[in-house]
Amino acid sequence: MVFTLSLVMLWEGWIKHNRPPVTETPTAAAPEAATGAVPTPSASLGGTPAVPAAAAASSAPRVKVVTDVLQAEVSAEGGSIVRLELEKHRATTDRSRGFLLLDDGERHLYAAESGLIGTGLPTHRTRFALPAGDQVLKDGEDRLVLRLEAPEQNGVKVTKVMTFHRGSYLVDVNYEIANGGAEPVKAHAYYQFTRDGKPAEQVEAFGVTTFTGPAYYTDAAKFQKVKFSDIDEGKAKFAKTANDGWVAMVQHYFVGAWLPEAGVEREYFARKVGGDLYSAGAIESVADVQPGATGNAQARLYVGPQEQDKLENIAPGLDLVVDYGWLTVIAAPLFWALSALHKLTGNWGWAIILVTVALKALFFPLSAASYKSMAKMRVLGPRLQRMKELYGNDKVKMQQEMMNLYRTEKINPLGGCLPILVQIPVFIALYWVLLGSVEMRQAPWLGWIQDLSAKDPYFILPIIMGVSMLVQMKLNPTPPDPIQAKVMMAMPIVFTFMFLWFPSGLVLYWVVNNVLSIAQQWQITRMIEGGKQGAKTA
Repeated sequence: MVFTLSLVMLWEGWIKHNRPPVTETPTAAAPEAATGAVPTPSASLGGTPAVPAAAAASSAPRVKVVTDVLQAEVSAEGGSIVRLELEKHRATTDRSRGFLLLDDGERHLYAAESGLIGTGLPTHRTRFALPAGDQVLKDGEDRLVLRLEAPEQNGVKVTKVMTFHRGSYLVDVNYEIANGGAEPVKAHAYYQFTRDGKPAEQVEAFGVTTFTGPAYYTDAAKFQKVKFSDIDEGKAKFAKTANDGWVAMVQHYFVGAWLPEAGVEREYFARKVGGDLYSAGAIESVADVQPGATGNAQARLYVGPQEQDKLENIAPGLDLVVDYGWLTVIAAPLFWALSALHKLTGNWGWAIILVTVALKALFFPLSAASYKSMAKMRVLGPRLQRMKELYGNDKVKMQQEMMNLYRTEKINPLGGCLPILVQIPVFIALYWVLLGSVEMRQAPWLGWIQDLSAKDPYFILPIIMGVSMLVQMKLNPTPPDPIQAKVMMAMPIVFTFMFLWFPSGLVLYWVVNNVLSIAQQWQITRMIEGGKQGAKTA
């Protein structure tokens, strides 16, 4: 079983390593192509037909917003954030620049848009007036307020106010509606992401691919992911109406999420808006604004890393965007333990080592029993060899005598497999923790290991791991079957090649685990063999 699993993982790693790189050519579409038609609320939300504004020119001006954690570009077209770099997270290939999340065509089309639905009200296609010059968060200031003025229509003046905060990836978006007309203003507000269907930094592991696409959360329906292909085919399933929850655009390590006000009835939607572009968002009702009065519609926008300890404090269920696959029940406690140890050590590599030691201690009784069984089989090696000589031509008799010997000596011949079998779910769960936790992304350990989520650049740890496995195999009893013996001796070679492409943090875990196993197995074998020799002498 272990050998078969090893071959499967080795084949997967080899295929991934030799796959031709996918070159993503910049999208040639004009900026306004990333903005679809204005969504229309249904009758259940008191819907009024959307009145599309004239399409803004592709050369719509922008204003740059700079805080201590991000650099954003806000377009005059709708006041949409069309480009956003994260200063605290470096780009994958060029670490001299921040990670580009919202993108205006460098690699993707991905924008955060919002607007109002109603006669004469500004949408994400309306041209707003921008303040002059770059907007920079100054030293000593905790927030930066960006005010965008929409053209006045029928005496109604709308201002889009965007508030950026120091040390935060949250943006408060508020529409101030001043009704200077003679009729009440009836409106809906919508908040959406428009993105192409190309995957972001995608990772394949154990037959599962990291997810890129919309996600929804409500208290009743919980967390729901939607594939772009399901939107294409009209098969997207998610909660359509609620008075709570949020809508997000999820990708590996990072997320954008619109967080409407709690307690306000809203509709969630997902649609294709043309070509390879999709919109996912929410529409909510806005209280009528009477003549001479002012009203507002507001929501929060999160655009940043999937930092679990922060996400769960921002909105209920937002931490669920961190996807650990089908072993979340193991991966989540593992990450909690790693985080606690990281706070003590200040280094994720040492946290992995300490977690390995803790896991080894947790499984000590099981592994000790297994190593005792193997040590006894090692002592019985000469007797098994003699049986092979006596009954080599009679397989049935050979098996019967071996089973009688195991029963007499109280040995479980399969006991040696238990430590590896028990480790496999933990191993895969830790794999997903390393690949799915942005905290591990580009996290150094020491020396040549500067990214625990990436492979060892010099393959030093995989070679050490292979040597440790070989030592461990030497401590095991030699299988009586020659073919089985050859297969077992091939395991260190297979695992070494397989681990060449694995995250260095995962290889570090396996190396430390092997070293601890060797020490434990050597001590138990020495005690068992010493006891047998002492008994013979007596």
